[in-house]
Amino acid sequence: MIKTIVFDLGGVLIHLNRDEALRRFSALGIPDIEKMLDPYLQSGYFLQIEDGRMSKEEFRSALSQLAGRELRQEEIYDAYMGFLEEVASYKFDYIDTLRQDYMVHILSNTNPYVMEFAESTSFLPNGRPLSSYCERKFASCEMGMVKPHRGIFELMIEQTGMLPSETLFIDDGPANVQMAEELGFVTYCPANGEDWREAIGQILKQHNR
Repeated sequence: MIKTIVFDLGGVLIHLNRDEALRRFSALGIPDIEKMLDPYLQSGYFLQIEDGRMSKEEFRSALSQLAGRELRQEEIYDAYMGFLEEVASYKFDYIDTLRQDYMVHILSNTNPYVMEFAESTSFLPNGRPLSSYCERKFASCEMGMVKPHRGIFELMIEQTGMLPSETLFIDDGPANVQMAEELGFVTYCPANGEDWREAIGQILKQHNR
């Protein structure tokens, strides 16, 4: 039986727009931005802000050097917000119904800028922050690791006591899903922005007959 559900954030609960993020960071004067901003796993300074090796101030300073001018934190925040095409309220409403029967956690490769937004009253029209929709929120920038690193999954398992065989893992990154499967999770890999409610309902029905 499925007892626990783990959701990714970007691409699953939030419809991502990489092209708009690329446009905004390019407009700031960041060269070779296409190489650093990957749909599933960042590189360079963007990886270092996601895996916690860089603070926001260190990140701002590094990007300023690349841009050849002093960037403000507000400019970087706005550029990151270009990623977030839609925060789908209906998906969070669905999660509320799931929580009546399942433990729900979130495991996301993300950065402090997106987390700041996700924990603000601006995240959803109802004013609720991301953390109010889950038992535990696991953010890569706070854990010192990013998916698909095996360790980030193992730390989540250790801290929650979840059993992978009783846990549905939902992530739009194929490499992340592959690692979850190797660890014994039940998985689903939706497309970015997909309305996965019916598919998830079928999986839960199949496993909990």
